[in-house]
Amino acid sequence: MTVELAPPTTGRAQTTRRNEVLLVLGVSLGQSAIYAMISITARLTASRPLSQQTATLNASQSPRPYLDLTYQLLGIFFALVPVLLAIHLLNRDRDARTTLGLDRRHPVFDLLSGMGLAALIGLPGILLYVGAREIGINANVVPAALPDLWWAVPVLILAAAQNAILEEVIVVGYLVTRLEELGWRIRTIIAASALLRGSYHLYQGFGGFIGNAVMGVIFAFFYLRTRRVLPLVIAHTLLDVVAFIGYTLLKDHWSWLR
Repeated sequence: MTVELAPPTTGRAQTTRRNEVLLVLGVSLGQSAIYAMISITARLTASRPLSQQTATLNASQSPRPYLDLTYQLLGIFFALVPVLLAIHLLNRDRDARTTLGLDRRHPVFDLLSGMGLAALIGLPGILLYVGAREIGINANVVPAALPDLWWAVPVLILAAAQNAILEEVIVVGYLVTRLEELGWRIRTIIAASALLRGSYHLYQGFGGFIGNAVMGVIFAFFYLRTRRVLPLVIAHTLLDVVAFIGYTLLKDHWSWLR
């Protein structure tokens, strides 16, 4: 698979690219990173140890089921708007779908690579989480806290896909492409992408930061080698589906999940 590096920009175009990156991150995961850093500061200065605190994902938004469903679906939809913005901005000077590897040119490669990446990261990720919680550097993560209703599982699957699309398109595809254009070194690009990924997971604790930063290195390196974001989206979706739905099904049977 041939990999073509994005040409670096100069002068005014470079300033425009830099401002664009800051704005895209400011309305998406850069904003999340800032809130996560404030969250971990609040957790570390709280009266209870970090390991006795809880970080809840996919929480219920209303005691009224259909209002809750409406909030959930709107949250998923609006979380994807920055992805559309990033693709729109890339489309001004290239075919964004081809550049990011979101097309259907290599379906077998995308699927098998995505499954392989999920397997590579999944089990070590669970072990890291358990270890980090045991030594007190991570909060107890509750992946799903939706009511036991018919729409809970479909919403969790949609939330997993939304997380994957948002993170992989913005933090890998878009960011790596733009940083290349700004003339950043490859190692610095990988580090920036990985640290950003880790930083917006800091609300979970330092285990969440480390695990996601390592995942970020692997994903950024994979993208630089293949120019395919779709396998990353597949891998991330599989990981989150297993986490969200697995927790929902097993939390009452496996004590270490609580």
